[in-house]
Amino acid sequence: MKKLLLAGAVALFGLSNAQMTKGDWVISGNTGLGFNNTTTTVKVGSQSADGPKTNIFSVSPSAGYFVIDGLAVGIDLGYMSTTTKYEGNKTTNSTFSAMPTATYYFMNSSKLVPFLGAGIGYASNKTKVNITNGGTIFDPLLMQDEVTTDGLAWKVKGGVTYMATPSLGINLGVSYDQFSNKETIMNTDVKTNVKTFGVNVGFSYFIKAKAQKGDK
Repeated sequence: MKKLLLAGAVALFGLSNAQMTKGDWVISGNTGLGFNNTTTTVKVGSQSADGPKTNIFSVSPSAGYFVIDGLAVGIDLGYMSTTTKYEGNKTTNSTFSAMPTATYYFMNSSKLVPFLGAGIGYASNKTKVNITNGGTIFDPLLMQDEVTTDGLAWKVKGGVTYMATPSLGINLGVSYDQFSNKETIMNTDVKTNVKTFGVNVGFSYFIKAKAQKGDK
């Protein structure tokens, strides 16, 4: 009887990792909790200024394929939106990103599965500005109500997935994203660097690979 109970317990815990093996798929969707912190630094010519820190909303759907046990390679999509008011000025900012990523799940006998991941790709950042205070280093940009910039983006992420069922996991993690762009406006070099650190929650759905002929 003891051996039977032990075998049943091992099988139960093993189910949590049964769908993180080579050939399986994972589909995830994470959402920012609302206290993500963004710091923006803009350099115009030789002058620079730090923008305000602000809360943002974010959503990050992703899909991955397990190339080996525990390692999923795929793509992360991201969307962030925020409205910031600072010294009488109002800025509405939205960013879309697409990044090939790799995520490693540290499989074990528990239902809590830690993970780490990283990715690099493309991002497009759109900013709408309504400036009521003039006389700043941003004066060369005052004529533009809306500015769109494209550039390089990369991210790192980590956390833990709780396997509520053999197929459904609940994610709790942190992530750090960075977007960089450099362009010339009115013969002046303008560099934009957006850094985002956030705490995220979401779900992951693991899809077991179809059994091949001859598998038992």
